[in-house]
Amino acid sequence: MRICVFCGSSTGFSPEYAEAAAGVGKLLAQRGIGLVYGGASVGTMGVVADAALAAGGEVLGVIPEVLSTVEIAHGGLTELHVVPDMHQRKAKMAALSDAFLALPGGAGTLEELFEVWTWAQLGLHTKPIGLLDVGGYYAQLVAFADHMVREGFLREDTRGLLTVESDAAKLVDALAAQ
Repeated sequence: MRICVFCGSSTGFSPEYAEAAAGVGKLLAQRGIGLVYGGASVGTMGVVADAALAAGGEVLGVIPEVLSTVEIAHGGLTELHVVPDMHQRKAKMAALSDAFLALPGGAGTLEELFEVWTWAQLGLHTKPIGLLDVGGYYAQLVAFADHMVREGFLREDTRGLLTVESDAAKLVDALAAQ
């Protein structure tokens, strides 16, 4: 099994974000689950990859050519795929993965999350999607998704495609069980 982790090219202001990324990387490696991620050596991307590698895990990175110097492509991965653009990055990451997990991150993390969530809504894949709600980071997003349901813009079953957990082990268990 491989889980695609969406996360940031920065670490954010709270140390708990980097700690959570390191914990996810180590957890995946310890469970024999491969990590697929954005291929960078910086931010929580670098943290999750380094932790998985340090624990003996398989780590596959996918980075577009244009970002290979900006995000500084990670040189020590099991595999690094350099692709022409962001669209191909997301498609390759999805093709390599059996599930998706979003750590705290910025606009790019949300864009990746929303794209795979939309693909699931449209029936383009049936892979599980999870949010690791570190310190309540995703609480407002979850509340907004519930608001979209109440306002008739999101079906309840589509909202149900997102598994939300604050504990990484419980989230990985839930994704693996789906």
